[in-house]
Amino acid sequence: MNLTLLPEIAAFVIVVESGSFSAAARKLGATPSSVSRSISRLEKELGVKLLHRTTRKLRLSDAGSEVLKSATVMLDSARLVLSQGGIDQQAPQGKLTLSVPKAVGRFVLHPVMAEFLARYPQVDICLRLEDRYMDLIDDGVDLALRITNTPSPGLHGKALMPITHLLCATPHYLAQHGTPQHPQDLRAHSCISLGETPVDSRWKFRQHGKTLVMQTHGRYAANHTGVRLDAVKQHLGIGSLPLFTAREALANGEIVQVLPEWEFISTYSGQLWLLWSAGRQLPVKMRVMIDYLAEKLAVNNR
Repeated sequence: MNLTLLPEIAAFVIVVESGSFSAAARKLGATPSSVSRSISRLEKELGVKLLHRTTRKLRLSDAGSEVLKSATVMLDSARLVLSQGGIDQQAPQGKLTLSVPKAVGRFVLHPVMAEFLARYPQVDICLRLEDRYMDLIDDGVDLALRITNTPSPGLHGKALMPITHLLCATPHYLAQHGTPQHPQDLRAHSCISLGETPVDSRWKFRQHGKTLVMQTHGRYAANHTGVRLDAVKQHLGIGSLPLFTAREALANGEIVQVLPEWEFISTYSGQLWLLWSAGRQLPVKMRVMIDYLAEKLAVNNR
């Protein structure tokens, strides 16, 4: 290959990493049109189409995917040389956008953000708290936190912590209405569920390898864990809560776990994964966030 095309190869990788010509141009200090011309020159030299351009986003062709593998290795090697030479030792800086489920954002991520901002004063954080699936490229997301046991094979990721659920009530409620000794006893109680679908009121339990499903009833339901926690604290019934939501109230005795001998199986259980786009050299700001969350969530959730 013509070695004079090395800048075009680098531009190609940065375009894929950035998700658009305009974003790549900002990183390269160039104009979108000049970056587009660089990709066109590389395509002409290779004799293949690397990118399919649409109004919404860029998509790699099959040939582009193969070229990207080698081009990324080349660019990573160059970055490594610069890093070893002390040229690329800049402090973490810039804006980081994270997609986070609402409850995880409120109870898990938000509490540790102040320390991160103090530790890295040149990094700005934007939390996008939405329960819907957000596309990392289309929605302009750098890192996504998702509860899943099967993260997308097209993404890189790190498992941060398990997400488990349990049943809770206040001692006052249990003193008035009795403490269930078996899931069947829940028939006599007001049960606070998610309430989005009929399945949410069919609570599933496991003990000694056997599974039991109970149809529960209650006068109150809410699809926000903070609201369900508050409803439990107000003695409105027995509520299903993620452990990360209930942890503090359990520790200070405001609420207690119900049926602790039974495993409560929730549709929304799994591992909390931190995910990012594959095939890219991570900016320093992303690397420090990944390491920070792995450190803090491991400590906070022991």
